[in-house]
Amino acid sequence: MIVLGLTGSIGMGKSTTAKMFAEAGVPVHDSDETVHRLYAGKAVPLVEAAFPGTTTAGSVDRTLLAGYVLGDAAALKKLESIVHPLVRAEADAFLARNAAAGAPIAVLDIPLLYETGGRDRVDKVVVVTAPAEIQRARVLARPGMTEEKLASILAKQVPDAEKRKLADFVIDTGKGLDAARAAVKAIIAELTGDKAGSASG
Repeated sequence: MIVLGLTGSIGMGKSTTAKMFAEAGVPVHDSDETVHRLYAGKAVPLVEAAFPGTTTAGSVDRTLLAGYVLGDAAALKKLESIVHPLVRAEADAFLARNAAAGAPIAVLDIPLLYETGGRDRVDKVVVVTAPAEIQRARVLARPGMTEEKLASILAKQVPDAEKRKLADFVIDTGKGLDAARAAVKAIIAELTGDKAGSASG
């Protein structure tokens, strides 16, 4: 089974692209969605122990948690040391399930793939990109987003140009949904073509 890492900076259209892989029949593991689930389950007691008062009604309150970790590198590191291993364990279980089921490809949607050393966990990387002005417009349209917040998020991410250089495949979502969908299909065809002889066994 080929493990495909899907990544891209904020506002590049990664979630939309992940859906396109799923629609094409490729199993997708979404790290963000996994964090949401963990914040309503396994991670709750661990986060509460590390950051008292950040959970309510049996789940992590992201707003309260943000108050602790925003602008505090040590607190953020502490949070990551709780969450990242849990997400990774879920991803490993997902890969094991799909490998056992004979899937030729599985996608790990990892927003900070390069930033968190995730490259060694995947066989190939797809980087989702878009022109900077489209990215800004998309992100600033989000509720509660400001120029300052965007600048601070981008400062923590590997620059888009660098990600594109490191990628095995690049999908430009600035060209519209149809072009992105065609790119997804072309990547699947290329990877399954390579695997044609071994996909079934």
